[in-house]
Formats: sequence, C-alpha cells, structure tokens
Amino acid sequence: MRTYGYTDTLPAEHYARALRADIREGLTRTPKTTEPKWFYDGRGSELFEQITQLPEYPVWRAELGLLLLHAAEIATRTGARSLVELGSGSSTKSKLILEALGPNGLHYVPVDVSADALHQAGAQLVQDYPGIALHALRADFTVPLALPELPDEEPRLFAFLGSTLGNFRRPVRGPFLRALRGIMRPEDFLLIGADLVKPEPEMIAAYDDSQEVTAEFDRHLLRILNRELDADFDTDAFDHLSVWNSAEQHIEMRLRSRVEQRVKIRGLDLAVRFEDGEDWITESSAKFTTDGLQAELAAAGLRTDRLWADTDAGFALILATAH
Repeated sequence: MRTYGYTDTLPAEHYARALRADIREGLTRTPKTTEPKWFYDGRGSELFEQITQLPEYPVWRAELGLLLLHAAEIATRTGARSLVELGSGSSTKSKLILEALGPNGLHYVPVDVSADALHQAGAQLVQDYPGIALHALRADFTVPLALPELPDEEPRLFAFLGSTLGNFRRPVRGPFLRALRGIMRPEDFLLIGADLVKPEPEMIAAYDDSQEVTAEFDRHLLRILNRELDADFDTDAFDHLSVWNSAEQHIEMRLRSRVEQRVKIRGLDLAVRFEDGEDWITESSAKFTTDGLQAELAAAGLRTDRLWADTDAGFALILATAH
C-alpha cells in the first residue's frame, strides 16, 4: 500500500519572518526573553539529542519507558486508525505507537515546522512500514491546523509528546489546548507527555548538566543569530545558568552577560545593550503536577481517560478524550 503525501502550509519566508519578529520583540523587552524553538538547526538538534542521553535529564527515557509499558493499552483504549503527531521531529517514539496500533492501513500525519525532519523521518517510516499511509504536514501547530483528509468513521489519536507543552507559557497553553480540542471529534483521543515538578536541585541539574552540554546548547543560539541575522554576539561573553521560577512553576534557561556590552544585529538594524550580569531568558520549561495538568485539560474540554506516571523520574503520560 505504501503511500506518502506532503503538504506545506507555511510560506517560504515563514522561518525568517518569525525569527526576526521574535528576536526583535524579545531582546527589546525587560527582561529579555525569546522562544526556545530557534535552538534547533542541525547542530542544535544534535546537541539536544546528546542532552536527552545525559544522566541528569531523565525526561526522554522516562517517556520512552512509559510508552513501552502502555502502548498496547493506548491502542486498545483508543481503537485509533489515524495518528496525528504534533512536533513529530524524528518520529522515534511514535514508532512504538504505530506498531501498537498496527501500521497496516494506518494513517499517520506527522506535523512539524521542519521540512527536512519530516522528509527524513517519513522516508524511513514508509520503508519500515510498507502498509502505512503517511501524509506529512509542515505547519505551525500553535495555530489551528488544517488536517489532510482522514477516514471519517475511525477514531483519531493526537499525540503531543516530549513535554513540549511545557515550552508554552501559561497564558498560551489554554488557547492552544482549546484550539486542539476544536479540531477533535468526540471519539478522538489526545496523548500528552508532561514533565512533573521535582525537587529543585534535580530540575536545575537537568538544565545545567555536569558535562556542560546544555550550556553549549544554550550558547549555540548566539551562533545561530550571528549566522541568520548577521549579529556579532561573542559566545564567550555569556554564561549559561538555569533557575527555578517557583511563582510560574517553570525552569528558565538563561544567558547571563559577563560584561556590559552592546551587540549589533545587522539583520534587524538593531543594537542591543546588555548590562554586566543581565539575564536573557532563552527557554521557559513548565513543570506540572498531575492534578494541575488535568485541570488545564478539563478547562479546554478534555477529560482524562488514563494517567500513567513514572514517579522516580517525575514524568507522566495522560490519555484524554474529547467528550
């Protein structure tokens, strides 16, 4: 049956326009704050893969373990014959769900902003699973999605793994979940992964590891901006640190200026001043309680059907229904 479709809903200049807008707005506010999505060029993705294997960062392994344990139950409870994965990336973990659902005749819609990631993962999946019907969708899933045509009579499973929801700040999460609920039918399900609140030292260590891979990942953003926006950031002029923001319940990755400096961003015709010791928040990663996350889902019209937690690693999977 092997079929492969591809739809690109983003204009050619989407990345460049969005990058310029976010960096201009983020570096002219107080405190300086930008979105974490700009980390992930080729080198950034490699560094993140290294982070997922670090002993201080159990999130990736915990979610994988929960999927290994419960993929069969997820398949049984949902009866899904279509899988829509938001932020699919390499689709590594989704293979467990695909195999549990039964790939022959299954419709799989990976959604990502990276065309390269979609094509690379898609080519491998249709080779590994000849019976799958795969339709890759390049889209920004933070806005309402226009999905390709899927069978009307069969339940769909939406998957949002990797605790990516935590990258959305609190005011954004509610509208995002409501928009997602808006494209779901009563018989559909949502599978979502969430990193849980843990002792503060553990959470800080996960974003400031002893091998300094996360520090390299954080400072790599400066290289990306130098390349993409013709900036003159000095990577040695910033320290990396992680901070637990208890009021907002999230970990902040920050770059702290070592000196008073003025950085030119020629692609924006902008000069940005940093004070000595001034922090730039490059990522905010929310940590949840199971009760709090279920309440957020309920407020968006999503009811928890099953919850599985790895209490040692502090990670949870929630299967929610749209009715």
